[in-house]
Amino acid sequence: MKIAVLAWGSLVWDPRDLQVAAEFAPNGPLLPIEFCRVSRDGLLTLALDETYGAVCKTYSAPSAIQSLDGAIEDLMLREGAPDASEVGFVEPASDKQGDIAMQRHPKAVAAWATANGYDAAIWTASASNFDEPDKGGELFSVTAAIQYLEALESRDAARFAEALAYIRNAPVEVETPVRDEVNRRWPG
Repeated sequence: MKIAVLAWGSLVWDPRDLQVAAEFAPNGPLLPIEFCRVSRDGLLTLALDETYGAVCKTYSAPSAIQSLDGAIEDLMLREGAPDASEVGFVEPASDKQGDIAMQRHPKAVAAWATANGYDAAIWTASASNFDEPDKGGELFSVTAAIQYLEALESRDAARFAEALAYIRNAPVEVETPVRDEVNRRWPG
């Protein structure tokens, strides 16, 4: 089975132990992406978001694992996900797809996978959590994201530097309103 791993953030520049058969290339489907998720370590990270995401070119790499369950588990381990619900997947020939895929992007990803000769595609399906009390604590907006980063800058300079590095390391194809505002506010 030929399985594509889709990426738009740290998987591209830091795949770690993810088992891929080639490097990530900027040939994935167009998907709505934004820096609207706060990671466990307080960084503002990328997530698929139908409401706030800017449509961006994504990356793909063929998984070195040839079973869908094995590839999902491999991505789940790389992302530190507690379970497979954090990994979206589609298998176009069988019409099989994960619950997340049914909620977000099944047609775009399934059509892309079929057109590119893949039997299935998987991706990190973590949603925005910006509004959670221990994260951003309010509805996501570009202004709220910048205020989050400003607060991080004033209380933890090292963590703020990591947050800026994550945003700056994102692939150039990931052009979002938050990234544009960060580059204006903190040129570098």
